[in-house]
Amino acid sequence: MKTVVMVPTYNEASNIKLVIDEILNCGVNADVLIVDDMSLDGTYKIVEGISKTNNKVHLLLRKEKKGRGYAGKDGFLKALDMKADYIVEMDGDGSHSPKYIPEFLKTIENCDVVIGSRYINSGKDEERSIVRQIVSNFSRRYLSFVLGVKIQDPTSGYKMFKKTALAKFAAELTASDPFIVTEVLYKIKANNLKVKEYPIIFLARFSGKSKLRLGTLITYLFKVLKLKLTGR
Repeated sequence: MKTVVMVPTYNEASNIKLVIDEILNCGVNADVLIVDDMSLDGTYKIVEGISKTNNKVHLLLRKEKKGRGYAGKDGFLKALDMKADYIVEMDGDGSHSPKYIPEFLKTIENCDVVIGSRYINSGKDEERSIVRQIVSNFSRRYLSFVLGVKIQDPTSGYKMFKKTALAKFAAELTASDPFIVTEVLYKIKANNLKVKEYPIIFLARFSGKSKLRLGTLITYLFKVLKLKLTGR
């Protein structure tokens, strides 16, 4: 059974080598697929160099229609094209530890999608300020209510999919930005996929600054309602 860990990146040159090393040494014989939008800091050049000496590391370099959402969609489709049986989506800044991947694989035996959750027993979020915690708590309750999903961490970007589950909707994704996380959740619900949450500790990023801003989070709240009403 083949596992592909898909990591969308943009300007993660200071983090990407350590992220790749941790994935390769997490205890699962996984392939690493880095999906990079021509990072100005040369992230893709680092990945390209690693891929030349390690056939488990792959680079999907995107030059058009840049954006986290488009990168995620292309990464999903590429992973399916690589004949992956299980596809992991995770961030490239070090906030998602690959050490949970072996447990995800055990958990997914009894479901279609595993979500790494900060908000169930044994889960934790180390990075948030008090303001971000308040916004995050409101956002997740709002998402659960509007989309009708019984998930404690609906904003998590750390997931594992069975190929049969991901193939149901990957080609239909339209979000250009990080809203793809919510769109995926909507598709999971629409396709009646079975979900289980697994507790994770969301770590502070290795280095650099988060690309997500408070104003962006607020804008997403309105986009969630539009998604519910229109399906787009």
